[in-house]
Amino acid sequence: MSASELYIGLMSGTSLDGIDGVLADFSGSHCVVTHHASAPFAPELRAELMALNTSGTDELHRAALAGNTLSQAYAQVVQTLLEQSGLAGSSIRAIGAHGQTVRHRPQEFDGTGYTLQLGNPALLAERTGITVVADFRSRDVAAGGQGAPLVPAFHQGVFGRAGETVLVLNIGGISNLSVLGADGSVLGFDCGPGNALMDYWCQRHTGQAFDAGGAWAASGKVLPELLASLLDEPFLHKPPPKSTGRDLFNPAWLAHHLAPFAQANPADVQATLTEYTARACAISANSYKKNSKTMAVCGGGALNTHLMARLQVACPGVQVTVTDTLGLPALQVEAAAFAWLARQALHGRPGNLASVTGAAGARVLGAVYPA
Repeated sequence: MSASELYIGLMSGTSLDGIDGVLADFSGSHCVVTHHASAPFAPELRAELMALNTSGTDELHRAALAGNTLSQAYAQVVQTLLEQSGLAGSSIRAIGAHGQTVRHRPQEFDGTGYTLQLGNPALLAERTGITVVADFRSRDVAAGGQGAPLVPAFHQGVFGRAGETVLVLNIGGISNLSVLGADGSVLGFDCGPGNALMDYWCQRHTGQAFDAGGAWAASGKVLPELLASLLDEPFLHKPPPKSTGRDLFNPAWLAHHLAPFAQANPADVQATLTEYTARACAISANSYKKNSKTMAVCGGGALNTHLMARLQVACPGVQVTVTDTLGLPALQVEAAAFAWLARQALHGRPGNLASVTGAAGARVLGAVYPA
């Protein structure tokens, strides 16, 4: 393998469940993931990252410390990948590190919004001895774009099929859809909540970080009035380009909708939140599916069998499957995308698609921290 074509991708998403890392080989015509490692967040780090999604006391200091802790956790995942592969750090061209999104407010303030991902790329480069590429989203925002999603261009290269429209649905904390057109066109945008609301409710009422397989949701029944209230959210019906995050879909937003349902069975609320996620994704998929017969799901939501079943019901005429069937396991897709984005940056190639983000044009994304 050519050392110059080996990259590591690191992803920690809005689900706040931990870090996924991949070692990706780009020496052939397609990305090949050779190794995958993951690590859960320590409870203290997860709690702090969650808290930093909203304003609080001494948050600049706390954010800096959390970024350092996150980068040290990233470095541990890198070390695991190197040990698995038997490679030295010098064999890796670069690490693509997404960072942890704690604010996402693109184009909200007279066209000069911002997106903020915590992390300390300089510290990661020092800890690993490998070049790091980070801060992928801000250049797209500066060019008038949403800064997200950035994965559709990667999806096109990995999952695109000549003469066939393919849908790729990523369900992390937030869900986003890529529409890979039969003619080579690409459209992508955030659909709305993914696991964020379901995980929050599950942790609050069961103490578990997530609803494994959707079993708790499956034990309840959907509350039609609550579902209708949730589906009234204007974001779901906005045309793309659009992106969102915990700035919108957060506990305060949920509490507002739950106020008239204070006596509801928690399992019924979980069933409704799961149905809401499925319906939010289906609104996007059914509106933009063209003649697609396949929707491949990646991210943690792909492991929620109840959610996957509800997606299938909500998307008639489309086979709902997992990206594993198209050649890349569901939990490796986003990390692989950031390995690819790091490669794009070092080769001086654009990482965004203006058709997706709404930016003024193609831009090379990311800041480089040399080894």
